[in-house]
Amino acid sequence: MSQSQGLFVSTRQQLVLAGVVSTIIVTIPFVFRSFLTSTFLPHAVCYSWDHRLIALHLVSDVLIWLSYVAIASTLVYLVWRARTEIPFHWVFLAFGTFIVACGFTHFMEVITLWKPVYWLSGYVKVVTAVASVMTALALPPVVPKIIAMTKAAARTAQVQAELVASNHELEAFSYSVSHDLRAPLRAIDGYSQSVLEDYADNIDAQGKADLQRVRAAAKRMGLLIDDLLTLARTARSEMLHQRVDLSNMAQEIVAQIQATNPERKVEFTIAPGLVVEGDSGLLCVALENLLENAWKYTSGKPQGVVELGVEQQGREKVYFVRDNGVGFDMKYAGKLFGPFQRLHVDADFPGTGIGLATVQRVIRRHGGHIWANAKVNQGATFYFVL
Repeated sequence: MSQSQGLFVSTRQQLVLAGVVSTIIVTIPFVFRSFLTSTFLPHAVCYSWDHRLIALHLVSDVLIWLSYVAIASTLVYLVWRARTEIPFHWVFLAFGTFIVACGFTHFMEVITLWKPVYWLSGYVKVVTAVASVMTALALPPVVPKIIAMTKAAARTAQVQAELVASNHELEAFSYSVSHDLRAPLRAIDGYSQSVLEDYADNIDAQGKADLQRVRAAAKRMGLLIDDLLTLARTARSEMLHQRVDLSNMAQEIVAQIQATNPERKVEFTIAPGLVVEGDSGLLCVALENLLENAWKYTSGKPQGVVELGVEQQGREKVYFVRDNGVGFDMKYAGKLFGPFQRLHVDADFPGTGIGLATVQRVIRRHGGHIWANAKVNQGATFYFVL
């Protein structure tokens, strides 16, 4: 299209718009004159200008009008603020429109007491009638869906009650595991040590080695019980949301880790100002597992490097723990976060295989997700979003 043609179209549109506006401006006085003037008598004439009767209708209609407007405004505000959580929110908006329209019919009753604008009052009733019919037609198809949702909510409540009962059973089981299993383990470890100390001269080298294996197995079982209890606690503990400084938390965890083996050379880099919203206790468990893993799997490096940081990916802040350790083959990444799943032998890197499962559970309870990226002998990076 040429520039002159475009100009012609634009000018024509402007002329049409100007014509429409002019027509509206010229028509408005006639419309209002027909609405606001009438040869009929005001409504109060029907009440014989009895001030008591007029006041009775006036107060009633004004209160009904104001109440309708207040109810509709509250309803619309509620639906607007929670529209993503409220199903069929458009029904509430339609019902709010119906209520407002009904309210204005009462308002017009007040006006017509003194001003016989019956045409305007009639058109307000037409709007009310349209809103009423639309709302009445919109509601019946939704009723079966609402009934189905009510039944689903009842089933959900039943499932929640069953989950609460299951949690109580799990707590009882955890208590039993914590107390009833620890006692025999302590006995096995203690008696094995007593035999090694008291009968050392009567036991050959093979016997001593076997007893040491018994003690090591008992200690490993103790660690496994501790990790299982931690995993169970992360699933059912009550969450307390607050501001959590991951940077300071990581510094404290790193100090504790380094104190266990001061001779190791590991460079820790903790990004400052990593502040999130979440449960401090649970996030500490997750961060502790990730940093301890990084420390453990860099043990074969002359100079270990571990980094805690954050990067922006789209609209999400993605936090990460990166190391230059042994890494792993990505074809086994699907097994990382399963309980008891390990990608390295216990002789090289001791562990129970529950740490990452615990981390994943913590992250999920914060509404996030966790994943990893790695290469064999080139380190690993664990990313998580809260």
